[in-house]
Amino acid sequence: MDDLYRQYILDHYREPRNHGSLEQPDIHAADTNPLCGDRIAIDLNVRDGRVTEVRFNGRGCAISQASASMLTEKIEDATLDELRALTPQDVLDMLGVEIGPARQRCALLSLRVLHQGIGGPYTGRMDDDDDLDDEAAAQALKERDSSGV
Repeated sequence: MDDLYRQYILDHYREPRNHGSLEQPDIHAADTNPLCGDRIAIDLNVRDGRVTEVRFNGRGCAISQASASMLTEKIEDATLDELRALTPQDVLDMLGVEIGPARQRCALLSLRVLHQGIGGPYTGRMDDDDDLDDEAAAQALKERDSSGV
């Protein structure tokens, strides 16, 4: 079964989905994994709190690039609240193979970039789910969402 998932990862790496950039994105975020140099940038167009278009650019290992490709497929037509609810475990489950601790930063780079762009809770730490009760941040996100972005 792992071979099937490895092929799936390689397919996303060789033929990434939603690869490129948007000319005038509503949301743009980019970051680098300082340990290995992998880089991901994500562009989103959002209408009425829902993703209407998504693109990513990047360079790096098969895990980081395939993860970004898979994540963009998953988030098309999702609401910003649904995006903020995505956890590191969701991304790891999407990959379908056991990822060692050293490669988890590669696998989760796209989620970190996405959450930077939308004001989500994941900052790159595996224990970020413990920090979700910040009422001020939640209010700021509601105000941002109601403004159309």
